Amino acid sequence: MKRRLSERSRIVAGKEQTSCDFDGETVMLDTRSGRYYGLNEVATMVWDLVQQPRTLREIREAVQAQFNVTAERCDSDLQAWLQDMVDEGLVEIEGDATEDEPDA
Repeated sequence: MKRRLSERSRIVAGKEQTSCDFDGETVMLDTRSGRYYGLNEVATMVWDLVQQPRTLREIREAVQAQFNVTAERCDSDLQAWLQDMVDEGLVEIEGDATEDEPDA
């Protein structure tokens, strides 16, 4: 079953990644798969935030305070990106989340 984010989800970086700053952006390596990821400025900020467990709301508020983005756009983009990160196993959900049916 896939776990889906909820407003009260606490999100934290997974333990199987290593990352470094490279000219204001982040390069991340998933040590399980050997895949590299390049994170832009916004994603880098979110990645830095989730080094400690944070709620989706805390992350959204921090992004909105730093970047000129509407609440709707921020929420939509943030949820989509974080869900991708959850699906890839790069971040973990602690606490409240919804469960999808198993993939058929």
